Amino acid sequence: MFELVSTDPTSKARRGRITTRHGVIETPVFMPVGTQGSVKGVSPMELIDLKAQIILGNTYHLFVRPGMEVMKHFGGLHNFMNWRGPILTDSGGFQVFSLAKLRKITEDGVHFQNHLDGAPCFIGPETAMEIQQTLGSDIAMVFDECPPYPCEFDYAERSLDLTLRWAQRCKTWCDQQDAAGTQRPAVFGIVQGATFAALREKAASALTGMNFEGYAVGGVSVGEPEAEMMLAVENSEPFLPADKPRYAMGLGTPPQMVEMIARGIDMFDCVLPTRIARNGTAFTGHGTVNLKNAPFIMEKGPIEEGCACYACREFSRGYLRHLIKAEEILGLRLVTLHNLHFYLNLMTRVRAAIDDGTFAKFRKNFVQNYVCREIPA
Repeated sequence: MFELVSTDPTSKARRGRITTRHGVIETPVFMPVGTQGSVKGVSPMELIDLKAQIILGNTYHLFVRPGMEVMKHFGGLHNFMNWRGPILTDSGGFQVFSLAKLRKITEDGVHFQNHLDGAPCFIGPETAMEIQQTLGSDIAMVFDECPPYPCEFDYAERSLDLTLRWAQRCKTWCDQQDAAGTQRPAVFGIVQGATFAALREKAASALTGMNFEGYAVGGVSVGEPEAEMMLAVENSEPFLPADKPRYAMGLGTPPQMVEMIARGIDMFDCVLPTRIARNGTAFTGHGTVNLKNAPFIMEKGPIEEGCACYACREFSRGYLRHLIKAEEILGLRLVTLHNLHFYLNLMTRVRAAIDDGTFAKFRKNFVQNYVCREIPA
């Protein structure tokens, strides 16, 4: 499934290639988030034009709406949303984590009330695998518990042990599908362990022994400082196999992604490009720009000089500011297209830099020139 193409001699950055049922993915890669079967504000054709290689779907949200009977009727998520490329689906563990007041965690799985109508629901390891099988996922994630930040070592250890038992049940499900000759998704294990190095090592080593098709670093971007986020990767990566893809879940800002690539990560997803676009905020190589600001009223230039996205080729900052202030949907869509282009193009530039041996220079220049501003909620 994974081919290592080249490596950077100055860091752990690497170029790879993942082969899936619906196409080949060049890594490092950013995956636009399509939580409910749609990347917000963007059509599948526009995603193709943006050169998105793979998108992410959400197991929990699609499970509660439209439901698995609808998915079976339409033949899976690819047909339902008319997306022909690869799809990765998370297992629902993070969403269940966010329903703290509505859930009960047991050895079997998680009983919860869904956020739509409060109806009782259940997801466990086997259920999560079956849902993702029904969705037709190319890459599925094991079911895990995501501990909160901060948490005590004892809680994190108990949570990790449960996650590892659940991961083994997911692996057993995979083995049963293989024995029956049933086509299934590639399945990634998820390294948990909160902020504790010993637990991250324990998780990575145990999951590697289960021999999944890939591995993710989970439990990051849950409120911890950036330094702790980086440590979670640094404490996990050395114990993950070099011949399998590595995925940092739910991350991050552009410089965070570049730094995590330097630490050996291959895959990313994040809602930031689409979420902050809906607040009128655009990403640029020098940081974020709030297009609602008054100084842009008369500006004829694009969001970012030299950007090849549709919004920058055709429209001025002044016009985009007008659309956003007038709450015209077009403005939010154009900024969304720009932000997704920025993220996807950043990965293209990183891959080229690793290939031609200039990643160290690229990393230094990009991170130094990017001014981190507060991201709108």
